[in-house]
Amino acid sequence: MKVQLGDIQNASTWLDTGDSPLIIAGPCSAENEMQVLEIAEKLASQNRVHLMRAGIWKPRTRPNSFEGVGSKGLNWLIRAEREFGISPIVEVVNKDHVKEALDAGIRHFWIGARTTVNPFLVEELASALEESNAPVFVKNPMNPDLELWIGALERFAAHGLNKLVAVHRGFNTYQDHVYRNSPNWEIPIELKTRYPNLDIIVDPSHIGGRKELLHSIAQKAFDLGFDGLMLETHPSPEHALSDPKQQIPLAEFSEFLGSLEIKAEHFEDSVTQSQLRRLRVLIDEID
Repeated sequence: MKVQLGDIQNASTWLDTGDSPLIIAGPCSAENEMQVLEIAEKLASQNRVHLMRAGIWKPRTRPNSFEGVGSKGLNWLIRAEREFGISPIVEVVNKDHVKEALDAGIRHFWIGARTTVNPFLVEELASALEESNAPVFVKNPMNPDLELWIGALERFAAHGLNKLVAVHRGFNTYQDHVYRNSPNWEIPIELKTRYPNLDIIVDPSHIGGRKELLHSIAQKAFDLGFDGLMLETHPSPEHALSDPKQQIPLAEFSEFLGSLEIKAEHFEDSVTQSQLRRLRVLIDEID
C-alpha cells in the first residue's frame, strides 16, 4: 500500500526517542577508521545522540575537493555500531550507493540538498529503497522551493516508505552573507503547518557555516518547536578534510547540547502554533 505524507510514522515510534528531540551528530566526512570509532565512542557515551552521521560519498562543487572515502567507509560505520551501539546514517546519491550501503548493513539514509532538487534522482533512490522500508531523511532543495521539497517527500511516500523526516539545512542565496545558507524559517514552518505529523529537524551546521553561529541557530530551532537537530562534530575541526569551520570540536559537543533550552511543548496544536511562529519570524525579519 502506498503511503501519503499525512500517514507517515513519527520518528519516536521507530527510533525510540521518547520525549527527547531527535539528535543526529558526527563528522562531515568519515576520514579514517580511527576517527569514526573515536567519534562513535564519545557520542555513545553521552547517551543523547540517536544516529551518527558521516559522509561517505561527498557531492562537492569542485572536482578537486575531497569527495569522501567511498565504500570502504561503510564498514567503519558498521564496526562503530557493533562496538558502541550507535546506528549510522549516510547520504546516498544514486541506486548504486543504496545497494552498497544496504549490503554493508546501513539502515538509515539521508538525501542531500543537491539531490532533492532533481526529481529523477529522487525517484531512482525511492525505487532503490522501496523494499528496505528504511528511514529516509530528506534535506530541503538548495533553492527555496517548498513544493519541490514536498514533492521529494511524496516520491518516497509513493514507494511505501513511511519513515520520513524532513531536514532543514537552509537555502542558497547570494544576498545573505551572515549564514552559509539562509534559514528562511517561514518555509519549514509552512511545511510543518501542512503536515503536522511530519518530523522536521534542523541542520545548524549547514545553515550557519561557522562554529560561532551554531548555538543560536540550534536554539532558534527549538524555540520554533522543531523536532531535533543534525550537527557536525570532529575531534580536530581545523584538520578536517571537509567543512572545517562548521564542525563542533568533539570535546565540546556534550556541553553544546547541554546548553540548549528544549521547549516542553512541540506543536500540540500544530496549525495554530505554526501560524503563530511564522508570524513571529516575519516580525523578527521586519525588526
